[in-house]
Amino acid sequence: MSAKARLAELGITLPSVATPLAAYVPAVRTGNLVYTSGQLPLEDGTPTHSGKVGAEVSAEAGRAAARTCALNGLAAIDALVGLDSVVRVVKVVGFVASAPGFTGQPGVVNGASEFLGEVFGAAGAHARSAVGVTSLPLDAPVEVEIIVEVG
Repeated sequence: MSAKARLAELGITLPSVATPLAAYVPAVRTGNLVYTSGQLPLEDGTPTHSGKVGAEVSAEAGRAAARTCALNGLAAIDALVGLDSVVRVVKVVGFVASAPGFTGQPGVVNGASEFLGEVFGAAGAHARSAVGVTSLPLDAPVEVEIIVEVG
């Protein structure tokens, strides 16, 4: 099943590509790889959550934000090369704005990883990093980058 068909089956519509906040493009292709810029949990240009995970934002809300980040990453990929050209997800990097002492970054970034698995099946399994940081743009709790192989 194609990725777009799977999204439709899940009742999910790709959003418009998020407008860059600075001097960069949403995604770039080199060879058979597409790298997305860091994607924030934005819906219609507005953050869905703000604050630090483990303080103002619960770990579960952080997971939902990471899922939104991944969806925005898929929109950037689709706009550049077409989502159905993705052969596999190679790597995900998740940054989690964390309250002092919060160590659940991997669980938060699972929101993105599990979503990619829902969309791509076995081809969604990927290498990953989950990094705690002190702050992110727009006071977002999560930022996610995705690297995919395309055919």
